[in-house]
Amino acid sequence: MHDIKKIKFKNKKQFYDYLNLKLTGLICDEKDWLANLSNTSALLWLLFDNINWVGFYLYKNNELVLGPFQGKPACTHIEMGKGVCGTAASERKTQVVKNVDEFPGHIACDSASKSEIVIPIIQDNELKGVLDIDSPILSRFDEEDKVYFENVINTFNKYVKL
Repeated sequence: MHDIKKIKFKNKKQFYDYLNLKLTGLICDEKDWLANLSNTSALLWLLFDNINWVGFYLYKNNELVLGPFQGKPACTHIEMGKGVCGTAASERKTQVVKNVDEFPGHIACDSASKSEIVIPIIQDNELKGVLDIDSPILSRFDEEDKVYFENVINTFNKYVKL
């Protein structure tokens, strides 16, 4: 089994370095994409403070469809361009939302969510889905998290083909 512990770090860089190390250990030898999505969402759920939902939406038939996640039941289908996930997917650009109530067209799957970050997953120049992380805390995510989460997705993309 994988020895994964929640540890306090001095800064975000140390935390995200640890996250990438543990993520690589979980997914580097596993070829099944579904197992890797599941373990990735579980790892993020375990390691992050102040989040209430983390998971994947996969791009299928010109919409996003719910994939493996941790948290309360979620919206199953999201139209491209709708909400934070649909916007990140259609623009192929990470969305950092400090207050979801101020995001036009926000889809409230969980009314406890106050902030959100959504990172698109692009492989071979094709949209494959998004990683969505919600928090019950306003301004939980910032531009530094954006850069580090994009690196997490780069690590993910090295080992997982969707």
